[in-house]
Amino acid sequence: MAVEWDRVPAIVRFADTAKFAETYGFAASSGQIALEGQYMLPRNTPSKTLYIFMHPSGTLQLLPMPMTVAASGLHVLCAASRYPKNDSALIMEKVAIDMGAWVRDGRARGYEKIILVGWSGGGALALFYQAQAESPTIRTTPAGDPADLVEAGLIPADGVIFIAAHLSRAETLTEWLDPSVIDEADPDRRDPDLDIYAPDTKFLPPYDPAFVARFRAGQIARSRRITAWCDDMLGRLKAPEVERAFVVHRTMCDVRWLDKTIDPNGRPEGRCYLGDPRSANVAPAGLARYTSLRSWLSQWSYDRSQSKGPANAALIRRTPVLQIENGADDAVPASHNPTIRAALATHDKEFVHIEGASHYYMGQPERMAECLAALRDWSIRKNLLAA
Repeated sequence: MAVEWDRVPAIVRFADTAKFAETYGFAASSGQIALEGQYMLPRNTPSKTLYIFMHPSGTLQLLPMPMTVAASGLHVLCAASRYPKNDSALIMEKVAIDMGAWVRDGRARGYEKIILVGWSGGGALALFYQAQAESPTIRTTPAGDPADLVEAGLIPADGVIFIAAHLSRAETLTEWLDPSVIDEADPDRRDPDLDIYAPDTKFLPPYDPAFVARFRAGQIARSRRITAWCDDMLGRLKAPEVERAFVVHRTMCDVRWLDKTIDPNGRPEGRCYLGDPRSANVAPAGLARYTSLRSWLSQWSYDRSQSKGPANAALIRRTPVLQIENGADDAVPASHNPTIRAALATHDKEFVHIEGASHYYMGQPERMAECLAALRDWSIRKNLLAA
């Protein structure tokens, strides 16, 4: 039975020493970072366990999943990074520092057990944070700017739950880049031998494996071209101009959306989580549409990002991890969860598959309940939540 719960606003502040403004408004010039979040606290239900939902750029407090967890009687924090709803200049290393501030805030409020719930894009963030909290190694961003996770004092979480989550922003974007783009300054110049969305394309589903291999190679090649351009531009810029923004065109193109035989699951064919992929590919709200040089290297570059899921999963050796895969997910490819599961170094890992569940569980209360039951059962068995 659902319990009543309250939203309790929270703000965490700490000093920032950025060399130039990368966030908009007052925070960019005040020398302080101010993070906003919401604790979702069931009434008259004390707990020593806190479930933290955090996404690199999203604010998750209105999503069905955290609200359902709170309504079940569990204590939830929906935490925002310094880049809420705007990832154009996002630096993943700084998001990890932000997550550390929220974990510290939870401890200060008396929570003895902290569980990171990595939903969607938050999954790779949770793995990145936990890897650096267990064994920190990173001192700079891929662009060479200071972002010292060794000295940041990141507090390891007591558990990680990976729900409907993809490999990482960098790897997922690469699998969605339109490889037909020849000229980044002119997206209408395209290679017809890689353009699956062209009205007169000769490549139709089901796709030949040789074509898919060529398509994937083209996506990686395009990512590397953009990365090389970013490196070159950073080398050419002189103070006071130290950063530059740019547009990445056509970033929602994947053979999987038109061909369900590739990484099959229960997703609808011909659609992605943003609707018609042909429209999403050119829409202003497309993935990674607006970015900066440094942000591309940190969160989107296939070769340079330090927040790639498998690499960080391999560094998590002590923490219990629960993976929950949604069987009809139209945003997370079916191959991503097995890849993370194989990479996790911890021996304390469990996997749950929820048949027919979509990415957001919209209109699926039974499947949402199945996910919640798995979360609660695992938490109790791992002594992270009182029975």
